Amino acid sequence: MIILYVIEMIATPKVADYSVVSFNHDLKEGIVTSVEIYPSKGERTGRVIVSLNNGKTKQFFTTNVNDVTDSINKSEFDENITLHIHEAQKESLFEKILPYIFCLVVMMMCFFLISGMLNGLSGGGGANSRLANFNKSHARMVEKDDNNISFANVAGLEEEKAELAEIVDFLKDPKKYIAVGAKIPKGILLEGVPGTGKTLLAKAVAGEAGVTFFTISGSDFVEMFVGVGASRVRDLFNDAKLHKPCVVFIDEIDAVARRRGTGMGGGHDEREQTLNQLLVEMDGFEDNSGIVVLAATNRVDILDPAILRPGRFDRKIVVGRPDVKGRTEILKVHAKDKMLSDDVNLDDIARITAGFTGADLANLLNEAAIKAAGEGRSSIKDEDIKKSLIRVGIGTEKKSRVVSDLEKKIVAYHEAGHA
Repeated sequence: MIILYVIEMIATPKVADYSVVSFNHDLKEGIVTSVEIYPSKGERTGRVIVSLNNGKTKQFFTTNVNDVTDSINKSEFDENITLHIHEAQKESLFEKILPYIFCLVVMMMCFFLISGMLNGLSGGGGANSRLANFNKSHARMVEKDDNNISFANVAGLEEEKAELAEIVDFLKDPKKYIAVGAKIPKGILLEGVPGTGKTLLAKAVAGEAGVTFFTISGSDFVEMFVGVGASRVRDLFNDAKLHKPCVVFIDEIDAVARRRGTGMGGGHDEREQTLNQLLVEMDGFEDNSGIVVLAATNRVDILDPAILRPGRFDRKIVVGRPDVKGRTEILKVHAKDKMLSDDVNLDDIARITAGFTGADLANLLNEAAIKAAGEGRSSIKDEDIKKSLIRVGIGTEKKSRVVSDLEKKIVAYHEAGHA
């Protein structure tokens, strides 16, 4: 419809500065010298070319050529006007079909342009195009030979590793569990604040067991189009069945497994369909099938109860903040590739970083390394770590800010009240 409208606008003649009103005015003024009329075939409309006594030529289009001739005959200057009415020309077949040919060409150009864009999005065509892959799972697969993470790389989570050890043992040797009628948990939920090492722990399970590892974020399932997320869930588990035994890890599962019935709109419907499909898939694969699903969240309170029941996520492992011993082990891991001065004592650093997660400790040592490099030193001093601790905890010092005596007094009274 838009193309036809454009064609109509192009094909319709336009007159910029002359009209029937202007023509009648010039007739009364007596400045018209000649008029040529080109009537349309089989219609009363036509094109009128007007010559004026100043040498200028004007034209306009009329809906009735008879009105033009009547105006000339009624003019008192009609004897001074040369009138010539041309014979209406028959429209050729080509002129009739030209607009349709133009429309067809434009439509074909649009078709080939859109097809080329879709095929070019992924550098290929057909099944390799992004359009064909839109419903495919975005999970990243790590082959067992490419996964060099094991429990030895996970520091400060000894209890958590102990709970996951039997999962690793099952993936390595499932026969002894099947022999006594045991059913290994289908799903394990890792709960904890961000930065405690949930993703690393999941990858270590696959690496320790020597199986394929699939990882995907919960937000990768959900799209604005209803049904896409459910299709991606099906595709993920189809891939997992082809590569079993394997570990499927869904990070930030609360993005897709949020409690149902708490929202409105199309996005909410899409999330519910995706969650329903996830529940169906977890119920669908058999016990001891060799597929273990691990999921991570820091918002277990908003998860749908259906996904937490036995038979889906049977176990919940709380991955908490490390204690002082755990922080020491984590600091040792992150300090392996850093040059530390002799005055650095990691045990002391662990004691003053209560509440820090593994990610916080890694960031602390990195900030200290940046500070040392910025000052032109090749090793990290204890002072660098202490200053970085302040920077990470409360921010950089505002040296340009002036604190008045009154403000100091108010702060002193406030702090004294805490004593």
